[in-house]
Formats: sequence, structure tokens, C-alpha cells
Amino acid sequence: MELDFIEILKVIFLGIVEGITEWLPISSTGHMLLVDEFISLNMSDAFKEMFFVVIQLGAILAVVVMFWKSMFPFQFKDKTQPVIKKDTFSLWFKVVVACIPGAVVTLLFDNYIEAHLHTPVVIAAALIFYGVAFIVIETWNKKRVPGVDKLSEITYQTALLIGLFQVLSIIPGTSRSGATIIGALLIGVSRVAAAEFTFFLAVPVMFGLSAIKLIKFGFDFTGGELFTLGLGMAVAFFVSVLVIKLLMGYIKKHDFKVFGWYRIVLGITVLLIFAGRQFV
Repeated sequence: MELDFIEILKVIFLGIVEGITEWLPISSTGHMLLVDEFISLNMSDAFKEMFFVVIQLGAILAVVVMFWKSMFPFQFKDKTQPVIKKDTFSLWFKVVVACIPGAVVTLLFDNYIEAHLHTPVVIAAALIFYGVAFIVIETWNKKRVPGVDKLSEITYQTALLIGLFQVLSIIPGTSRSGATIIGALLIGVSRVAAAEFTFFLAVPVMFGLSAIKLIKFGFDFTGGELFTLGLGMAVAFFVSVLVIKLLMGYIKKHDFKVFGWYRIVLGITVLLIFAGRQFV
């Protein structure tokens, strides 16, 4: 794979797209696949398949750094006596429970999904469908009081239900965070708690998916491939830090409807573009 200035700019652009879309409920993978339709990287199909998943580790590391105190289950009062934070351990066990449905479905159907559903039409349809879902659910939520207001109030049953909704994100264009948040809102979790649980849930999910993709691709990277992967992850990391801060500030005062409308407009635009290509 040859790397020139244009290819480097493409990787930076993809890193920016990943950093923005990973945490907004608008489908990072869907955006990456759509961008690749118009700004295709000079990569092998095998490397590209792995790259579009592993680049997300940069965004995940941003969450780990920003929420380290909340995520790390030990507290050190001094150098020799760590204190176990039971609430944090309990939360991680709930995250594990939420991960189980998605892990099973991914292992069973990931190859089929990649072979048959990574298409612009499927992505556009998912963008529109869940865009409508966000608008409908948020309109309905105006008349409801969340039953779960804080992250610590999420039970194992709630975590499992959210995990079942996350299974939907295996379809490109759905959005992992979008499916998780929609599920959480439906079962009475507040927006802030839903977003925070999404951050926790993303860590094992994306590390697991990345491991699968790396093993499948192999570890025989060229220098150019390593540089591409590292650059994409680094850009995604720094962009994610900014986006997460903005998102958490936004949802404390606003609902998710704006993301629903964005998804609908983008989905229709994609359908029109690719329908027009069919007649060219």
C-alpha cells in the first residue's frame, strides 16, 4: 500500500469522521462505509475491513482516559493499600451481562452481515428507520419520568435489556450507541445515564471486535499499514475527547431529536445519490 499526501489526508478525514460519529447516535461504521464510497482509501479489502473497526479503538481510549476515575474499580489511598470500589465492580459486571447478546450474535453472523448488508441501501434504510424511532421515542418520553435517573441505578435486568437492543447495531447504519440509547430510553433510563452506560459498554465491545478483526487479518502489517492505523486511531482519539464533552453538555438540556432528523436527511440523501448512479 503506497502512502502519499492525499492518502494521509484521507486517513485524517476518516479519523475525524470516526471521532465525531462514534459517540453520536448516527452510526460511525455507516458513515465510514459511506465516506469510503466517495473517498476510497488505497488499501486491500482485507485491511480496510479491519481498519474500519480497529480505528474505533482510538475513540474508545478517549472514553477510558476521560472516565478513568469512574471506570477503574480500585482506589489507592496510598501505594500499598488499594481500596476496591464495589459499585464500580458491580457496574462492570452489568456491562458484561449487557455484552453477552451482542457477542453471541456477532460471532454467529458477522461474516454474513459483512458479505451481504454492508451496502449503501441497507445503511440508508437503517439511518432513516432509527432516525424516525428517535423522534417518536423522544416525543413519547416528554410525558414520562425516567425510572432510572443515574448510572448506579441500572439493574442487571435493565443491563440485559439494553444489551438485547445493542444486538440491532450489527446492521450497518444502525449505530451501536444509537441502538443502546434507544433501548435505554424505551425502558425508562434517563438520557444522561443512557449515554454514560453506552460509554462503559463500548469499551469491552470494541476491544472484543477489534481483537476479532486483528486475528482475522493477521499481524503481518507493512510499515504503511501500521502508520495508517496509528494515524487514524490518534485522530479519532483527540476528536472524540472534544465530541464527548460537547455531547454530555448537550443532552443535559436537549433531547436526541436532532440526531433523528439528521439520520433521516442523510439516509434520504444517500438513497438519492445511489439511485442517481443507477441511471448514469
